[in-house]
Amino acid sequence: MLPVTLSALSSFPGTLERFFREVPPRFRQWAPASWEGVPSESLTALEQICHVRDIEIDGYLVRLKRMLEETSPVLASIDTYALVQERRYAEADPDEVFASFRAARAQMMKSIADLTEAQLARTGSFEGYGPLTVKGLIHFLCSHDQQHLAGIQWLMGKFEG
Repeated sequence: MLPVTLSALSSFPGTLERFFREVPPRFRQWAPASWEGVPSESLTALEQICHVRDIEIDGYLVRLKRMLEETSPVLASIDTYALVQERRYAEADPDEVFASFRAARAQMMKSIADLTEAQLARTGSFEGYGPLTVKGLIHFLCSHDQQHLAGIQWLMGKFEG
């Protein structure tokens, strides 16, 4: 696995938290009049961090496990907006969200740290993405992180405008 990808994944919880903490509390649940141009799902800053946590736990950790244990699994996409409502993201405590996310990311890093080339080459299919390898899944996870960091930065740009 590329060291730069592993480094980005490992450091991301702290990066995300630092950016989130720069969002003034009054804007953590703020939504713009238009979401046109948002680089992530249309989520408030608080919803963004809840989403990242839940997709780590219920998405990528599960997907990785299935790809390592099953033969060519089909990996389902997760309905983000359903989770926002079901899990009451608007009421979430950011400290608890980050604690859970840091623990889940530590578990992910432990899971991928010593994967062999054969394990990285295992295949599956990811709904909305198509065929992929474990290595590809790890890159999608890194991309997902950046997408939601960009979502928070985009929100900051909107409320500062």
